Amino acid sequence: MSPVLAGVLQLTALVAALALAYRPLGDYMAAVYSSPRHLRIEKVIYRCIGAHADAQMRWPAYLRAVLAFSAAGVLLLYLLQRVQGGMPLSLGFASISPDQAFNTAASFVANTNWQSYSGEQAMGHVVQTAGLAVQNFVSAATGMAVAIALVRGFALHRGPGSARAGGTPVRTGELGNFWADLVRGTIRVLVPLAVIGAVVLVACGAIQNFSGIHEVGQFMGGSQQTNGGAVASQEVIKELGTNGGGYFNGNSAHPFENPDAFTNLFEVFLILVIPFALTRTFGKLVGNVKQGYAVLAAMGIIWLGFTALMMWTEFAHGGPALEAAGAAMEGKETRFGIGGSSIFSVATTLTSTGAVDSFHSSFTAFGGGIQLLGMMLGEIAPGGVGSGLYGMLVMAIIAVFIAGLMVGRTPEYLGKKIGTREIKLAACYILITPTLVLGFTAASMVLPDALGSMLNTKALGAGSHGFSEVLYAFTSGANNNGSAFGGLNANTPWYNTTIGLAMLLGRFLPMVFVLALAGSLAEQKPVPETAGTLRTEKPLFAGLLVGTILIITGLTYFPALALGPLAEGLS
Repeated sequence: MSPVLAGVLQLTALVAALALAYRPLGDYMAAVYSSPRHLRIEKVIYRCIGAHADAQMRWPAYLRAVLAFSAAGVLLLYLLQRVQGGMPLSLGFASISPDQAFNTAASFVANTNWQSYSGEQAMGHVVQTAGLAVQNFVSAATGMAVAIALVRGFALHRGPGSARAGGTPVRTGELGNFWADLVRGTIRVLVPLAVIGAVVLVACGAIQNFSGIHEVGQFMGGSQQTNGGAVASQEVIKELGTNGGGYFNGNSAHPFENPDAFTNLFEVFLILVIPFALTRTFGKLVGNVKQGYAVLAAMGIIWLGFTALMMWTEFAHGGPALEAAGAAMEGKETRFGIGGSSIFSVATTLTSTGAVDSFHSSFTAFGGGIQLLGMMLGEIAPGGVGSGLYGMLVMAIIAVFIAGLMVGRTPEYLGKKIGTREIKLAACYILITPTLVLGFTAASMVLPDALGSMLNTKALGAGSHGFSEVLYAFTSGANNNGSAFGGLNANTPWYNTTIGLAMLLGRFLPMVFVLALAGSLAEQKPVPETAGTLRTEKPLFAGLLVGTILIITGLTYFPALALGPLAEGLS
């Protein structure tokens, strides 16, 4: 079988698996977030944290709960790393330095999972399981909660999603209860799926233990030290929650995390299944599943287009340098091949996952550009768990506004008028991330210490590829992706601090505007449809949405891309 055919068959199998899971999972999540009942274990959790799960929140209260919970998470994870050296099961590792502990805490709480350290050489079992793995669950559940709050803003007074949210009737302007949404997303959605996924990974060869450090012989002679860990359970939530932080430095290229081609495709499925299925949840909650299909179509077009383009770029592998280095297989695992590596690469950069099964810096220049562009879109195709859906809905509002300008009509989306306030909030949302990415990248390119972190030769590091490394780092951080391009020493005070700030600001400032937008929409009463109403469930709108996304991203980032991957690819 040719490598190209193998890649196409893998992609076909992945699409089929996602299609089979789409409806049942989407319907189940809609039922979870609109159910009037609490499970017994949920009631125990509410009592322990002192939350009143039936109390409805307007958007300022919902936002305060999100920020307070996340701030507590940053503090606790930071302290856990700082005292690691004195804890049991630390494997003899020292406590983490202050700047790196801040960077890691910000990273995992912000659902970014950027790592400036080697996991098997820095983190003991307690930090990995009680710290990092826990944040993998709750940061993903936080993103889902914010997405559901925005959906309720649209759904209020429309469909079943407006009837109840956590057990009591919803009044105008109320978005549900963050604590109920957080606990339900964790207990009813993420934990059950993670248990099933972990069993599959263990059955396929991923490790799950609390062993210490062992001396392991190598095929070419000599030995190296390696340690075990609760890898399968952390691997599954790292993918399922679109987190991305690897237990080992090799991330999903490490055989303990990702043993073979089947687990590689299974992990891609885990990355994509919830973000895609949330469009079905959105359609159910607003009382019109066709609206969910339109958003799904826009996500699917971008994802399939990027995957096809990446596979074509990597299989082409033109040029004598790439041929001499083993063609496009340089930097890729032989057990995954070009097709599997390309599919994984696009899935992880079009979502906020950050897991890698290959060395992104070793992709072709245009392949690296595709990875960068995928993150620059805002990771909305299908994007992160929760963040992909609310990002796509914000872009839908922009698309509706543009359509309204073209026909001279007040824009409406799902029966809610898109006025000055809504457009300002949407505009602020889409401007935050480019400001962080381009601002921090520009500062890094003029500071000698920051430039000194490029590990390539001076000729290469000072050129387009070195620029791409820095651009990729801040694009990954601010978009809460977490993958690394490679070739950049990010474990310095400058990068630990600035990327940490980019991750926190890139995660929580957009949430401010999303929840404010949700509150504004929830206060509106729906307007009736007329003959001039834009049909947002039709293919025409899906095409308009895709075009809007690509144009906005292109206008924003094209100069930076021209200095990086485009210049390298055309040289």
